[in-house]
Amino acid sequence: MNPNTRRALEFVLDNLVWFMLLFVLLVFSIFVPNYFQPGIFANIIEASSVLGIMSIGLALVIIAGHMDLSVESVAALSAMAVGIVFCSAGIGMGVQLTPDWLGVPVSLIIAFAVGGAIGAFNGVLIVKLKMNAFIVTLASYIWVRGLVLALSGGRSAQDLAPAIRWFGVQRLLGLPLTAWIAITCFVVFSLIMAKSRFGRHLIIIGGNQNAAFRAGIKVDRILITSFVLAGAIAALAGWLLAIRTSGATANLGMGLLFNAFAAVVIGGVSLKGGVGALPGVYAGVLLLSAINTAINLMGLPATSTQVIHGLLVLAAVLLDTLKLSIRQKLA
Repeated sequence: MNPNTRRALEFVLDNLVWFMLLFVLLVFSIFVPNYFQPGIFANIIEASSVLGIMSIGLALVIIAGHMDLSVESVAALSAMAVGIVFCSAGIGMGVQLTPDWLGVPVSLIIAFAVGGAIGAFNGVLIVKLKMNAFIVTLASYIWVRGLVLALSGGRSAQDLAPAIRWFGVQRLLGLPLTAWIAITCFVVFSLIMAKSRFGRHLIIIGGNQNAAFRAGIKVDRILITSFVLAGAIAALAGWLLAIRTSGATANLGMGLLFNAFAAVVIGGVSLKGGVGALPGVYAGVLLLSAINTAINLMGLPATSTQVIHGLLVLAAVLLDTLKLSIRQKLA
């Protein structure tokens, strides 16, 4: 095969999800009334911020060859912890700091401490005690969500401190700050995965853990770090959820886990590990958000969203298999 043709084909394979996103936006803009306008596209980016951030942590663990089912519950617990401390109604304690802006870093520290601790707990059980990642994180998904219910007693925390809620109402260049936070996270972690030793080693471990160990890579340390990062990133998603809802409820974030998995798989991350890039994951998140927006504009039932997401995941797995076959022929 001609080298230029091979490079062009590899470029298409690497960026297939972006072409899918552009195609979907084009089709919806033509056939869905009121879809093609700047406000709609801004809403798509805004609506994908929480899911996008959660997908980053999940993608890191999957690229490393493992699984983390607890990220949704971690986000909910982090949001509830922030809500209990900084909300002034419901079960909130209404803590006020002087000056007011101190509430932002303190609330982030609380969220990161919760998420990082649970991530470390999962990582140690999986890496050091050699327990199955699916079982460990499924158990964490259950007990962490139970802890949210226990802390809330089925009630909600309301009226988040204005200094923290400020992030949910401010806009920059037509987009809310929450969307810029998500975009910044994708840029930073994309650079980490592409340029840093940690990112390269994470991909190598996901591809072949035994070979990575023989090459002198500190496998255990990197894997535990990936789980800690997944927990901390999920906690940031929970912090944004608390801002978006001005508080926290016991069922906050329900269903985000499955959407995050869909975005990661559609974005080209292989569930076998060792393959995937975060820009593709962001395209997957935007694709899901674009479809949800079109469904809302067309007035279709909410159940249509689940059907379409499920079909997209199946299509993504099929495409992943086809891409692997094509790459083997190109090699």
